Amino acid sequence: MPDFSIAIHGGAGTITPASMTPELEKAYKGALAKALDKGYRVLADGGTALDAVEIAVAELEDSHLFNAGRGSVFTKEGKHEMDAAIMCGKTLEAGAVAGVRSIRNPVTLTRAIMEHSDHVFMSGYGAEEFARKHGIAFEPEEYFYDSHRYKQWRDVRDTDVFMLDHTEERKFGTVGAVARDEAGNLAAATSTGGMTNKNFNRIGDTPIIGSGTYANNKTCAISCTGHGEYFIRAVVAYDVSCLMEYKGYTLQQACNLVVKEKLVKFGGEGGLIAVDAAGNLALPFNSEGMYRGSRTSNGDAKVAIYKG
Repeated sequence: MPDFSIAIHGGAGTITPASMTPELEKAYKGALAKALDKGYRVLADGGTALDAVEIAVAELEDSHLFNAGRGSVFTKEGKHEMDAAIMCGKTLEAGAVAGVRSIRNPVTLTRAIMEHSDHVFMSGYGAEEFARKHGIAFEPEEYFYDSHRYKQWRDVRDTDVFMLDHTEERKFGTVGAVARDEAGNLAAATSTGGMTNKNFNRIGDTPIIGSGTYANNKTCAISCTGHGEYFIRAVVAYDVSCLMEYKGYTLQQACNLVVKEKLVKFGGEGGLIAVDAAGNLALPFNSEGMYRGSRTSNGDAKVAIYKG
């Protein structure tokens, strides 16, 4: 059994070698490896799972490659609305935000909500006011600008079409991390910029505790990525935990049932990353690919994009 483990993801969907250039694939793998290493170093130095997932997700948020933080897609109004969540498996405390703008690292704001308020979930203007009160970093609009993201939004901004991520292909843009530390505590964190051209302040599964993010020391920690409406309706993250707690499933069995059977039956596409109380990892997905990485104290480390 590993003393500690960590897994990360950067989104799932129709991600194939044919849709990649060698340069882009190298960039994605490099960004994943950097985030994975930062989270792993926290655990290797005796740090907490909460710190590890926050730092790993913040690193992914700082990259323009992923639909979260700096790389967030454009809304119908040409703005950026970000959602995120974090959860502690030891205490079942959690923090979440939806529809925030200009926050450099939404995951950092969720940690502040969890630790410095009596609430779990904040949104919009109020969450931003809370962020200012607690010294959370903001960035100007141009920080979040990416020419490729902008072009994709410009192509559909005058229509009622929304896209699941920043390309016309099916890519679900979310980042996340799960970890188990040396003390046996679990944690999960997830962050996203949502859907290109989304309207009406749409919110997906990412900030919803039990749907896109969940952690419980008794069972597992989960971070999801996929078509959020399906993950909300299936209560995916909590369903995995329940299968383990009440039916005695292993982590892999529970993940496979939820992701590769239950979701598929009613059209839900995507995946998740998970770690259990023993430090075992699972990274299942039912799409063509998922940006992902994992590392354990036993020396097992990998970064991958495609199936197989």
